[in-house]
Amino acid sequence: MKVTFNKYRSGLEKRIASFLTSCKHRFSYEPRGLWVRYIKPESKYKPDFILTNGVVIEAKGLFRPIDRSKHLLISKQHPNLDVRFVFSNSKNKLSKKSKTTYGMWCARHGFLYSDQTIPKSWLYERPSKKKLQAIKDCYEQ
Repeated sequence: MKVTFNKYRSGLEKRIASFLTSCKHRFSYEPRGLWVRYIKPESKYKPDFILTNGVVIEAKGLFRPIDRSKHLLISKQHPNLDVRFVFSNSKNKLSKKSKTTYGMWCARHGFLYSDQTIPKSWLYERPSKKKLQAIKDCYEQ
């Protein structure tokens, strides 16, 4: 799969795509027709990367409050969707006054995360029927 760098929304997304390509790992980027619907009010979220094993990768430089609340709602409403974060820096604080880092927030809420790139262990996890079905259920008919 050839990486076309001008289609990514951030440098971090470009680096992740390049990493996946260098590992010869197949993926899709913001797949056409895939929207994860969630309610508050009804909204849609387009995942950044979908790995073939059913792992959803969200690349985040800035992890805003709206992103955090969105992912908590998605996690609650789609419990089989395996969303994991790749941060530019997981040690960044949620805000200037907070002692909580992005990584601490993820750990508190049961999300896996890493810095800068996807751990190879995530790439080689066995596919899960539940995860793959959760993704399939999100495609618009």
